[in-house]
Amino acid sequence: MESRNPVFTRRGFSRDTGYAGFNAPPQAGAAANPYAGTNPYAGNNPYATQAPPQYVPQTRPMTMDDVVVRTSLTLGTVIAGATVGWLFLTAHLGFAIGAGLIAMLLGFGQSFLRKPVPALILAYAALEGVFLGALSGFLNSVPQLHGAPMQAVLGTMAVFVTMLIAYKTRIVRVTARFTRFVIIAAIGFVLLSLVNTLFAVFAGGDGLGFRSGGLGIAFGVVGVVLGALFLALDFKQVEDGIAYGAPREESWLAAFGLTLTLVWIYMEMLRLISILRGD
Repeated sequence: MESRNPVFTRRGFSRDTGYAGFNAPPQAGAAANPYAGTNPYAGNNPYATQAPPQYVPQTRPMTMDDVVVRTSLTLGTVIAGATVGWLFLTAHLGFAIGAGLIAMLLGFGQSFLRKPVPALILAYAALEGVFLGALSGFLNSVPQLHGAPMQAVLGTMAVFVTMLIAYKTRIVRVTARFTRFVIIAAIGFVLLSLVNTLFAVFAGGDGLGFRSGGLGIAFGVVGVVLGALFLALDFKQVEDGIAYGAPREESWLAAFGLTLTLVWIYMEMLRLISILRGD
């Protein structure tokens, strides 16, 4: 099972390389607010003699409640899709894989758009859920792996809570160097996964050995750790968005990013558990 998170560099809410607190203005020396600009109506006023005021949002700024609500809606859609996949497509993995491929394309599509499209994000969540549910149901039917999906869910929740605590207590600080390291490491991880898959397809066996044995366990642990680090980037994105007064619609991007990362962690957890349990 390979990681399929299609977005390594999402459009962030800030270009700041430092740290911005919740509901706090940027610190001295930080990069300019990416949402700061001119009043859209001042440019048409021939009597305006002073510099236009700072950015005036067309809608109310994004809040933490907006992020929580939209993330809950997106993850709820994933769970609903997973229920359908688990109940009806466990024996028809071909359809589930097709749903997963379409979900991947939708994820890529949203990642390259300048603005969030809620319908696209929810469609991705539904189809990704169908794929995850069918795959999980299939693995759960294997005697050696019975209960593995629930273990992967609990493991994913544990990683999320741990990283949230680490981020809130400032044990983990997201800087420009941290971001570059995570992105480069993730790209390398996915490239190695693709090479391993190609070797497995054309040469047979386990390819380069990244899906079994000690090397597979190490690779799985790296995948989970990378997912955890991406959670820190997601938390930073949300925090900056609130601090800089991002438009309310940006909360859909936060929900999309968190969903992608949690799917990544779940898949890596499921693979790691499968290896540890001897399949």
